[in-house]
Amino acid sequence: MSANVMEINDQTFQAEVLNSATPVLVDFWAPWCGPCRMVGPVVEELATEMAGKVKFTKVNVDESQAFAGQYGIMSIPALLLFKGGKVVQQHVGALPKAALKSLLEKAL
Repeated sequence: MSANVMEINDQTFQAEVLNSATPVLVDFWAPWCGPCRMVGPVVEELATEMAGKVKFTKVNVDESQAFAGQYGIMSIPALLLFKGGKVVQQHVGALPKAALKSLLEKAL
């Protein structure tokens, strides 16, 4: 994982996502998920390109289930963009870099 993507869990979700002054992309994923492994490098590239504009985080749903359940994550990868502690954009499934970047820029 790149230095610009932070692994978070149920204990750090509130502080890193809900209380963040910066918009936060949360990638709900699991190591066994093929599409998640496809999205991972895209998230890492965008984390480098958009550093300072958006905070990029990952939540392993096998290890941290509380917030995944709270936000109704039924399929992964699930990408949720939080702004001011609220979900402003979400996408389920793999998507290409240009599509994810466009989704993020529209929400900013």
